[in-house]
Amino acid sequence: MTSLTQRTSGLVQRRTEAIRSAAADKDKESGGEEDEVRRGEEEDEDKGDSKETRLTLMEEVLLLGLKDREGYTSFWNDCISSGLRGCMLVELALRGRLQLEACGVRRKSLLARKVICKSDAPTGDVLLDEALKHIKETQPPETVQSWIELLSGETWNPLKLHYQLRNVRERLAKNLVEKGVLTTEKQNFLLFDMTTHPLTNSTIKQRLVKKVQDSVLEKWVNDPHRMDKRVLALILLAHSSDVLENAFAPLQDDQYDLGMKRVHTLLELEPEKESIKPNANELMWAVVAAFTK
Repeated sequence: MTSLTQRTSGLVQRRTEAIRSAAADKDKESGGEEDEVRRGEEEDEDKGDSKETRLTLMEEVLLLGLKDREGYTSFWNDCISSGLRGCMLVELALRGRLQLEACGVRRKSLLARKVICKSDAPTGDVLLDEALKHIKETQPPETVQSWIELLSGETWNPLKLHYQLRNVRERLAKNLVEKGVLTTEKQNFLLFDMTTHPLTNSTIKQRLVKKVQDSVLEKWVNDPHRMDKRVLALILLAHSSDVLENAFAPLQDDQYDLGMKRVHTLLELEPEKESIKPNANELMWAVVAAFTK
């Protein structure tokens, strides 16, 4: 009897150990999958941190708009302010921080859908984190069009003026100074002095211009969904900011005409249709729709 009890006890003990071992293996696999997903997200977010693409969309658009020697944007450009706010929304979407709300059964249009905070993890960029904080804390949520206006300070509601991001161009220029792309100088304009940021690293500017040119010339794929999302966003937002022309100015006439023809092909796309295609970033197309409506 004692022997039978011992065998039964040993069998129960082995079963218990087997169950514990299986549970541990399952937890380990689950943890491994979570780590893999996390690594994948980090790789997606940091994909633009190589030497060629280490600038944010806002910095790239500003750099295209800055005059190399003078160090300031055209006084006649009244589009770049809202364009840079659109860049922020797209940058946050590409980094997995923002998304549009579900379209619903009746399928709301892109411009009718609200912007939702997907993750409030810091981006490491002060301007992006400031915009993300506003969007996260705002209830009820706002649309893409509303956020572009609010972040630009274009609102008649005094209770919403605190959403405005101030001195964006100057702050982006200082970021580029810290990255060794620009320098800081003071220029006298008869009635006032102005801080300017002339180009100091022409290699990075040339690389940026060549990236834009190649995307519609040497590396043209005739399908926006086969293009790199950041490059596609850069072209569309640079046009919305009225600085894309600067990237094509150095080209020969025939290349210029071909490049601009292909740019117009992208501009004529319908955001609603493009946003429902596989792997499309809905928020990016919503920003495009806001500027082309």
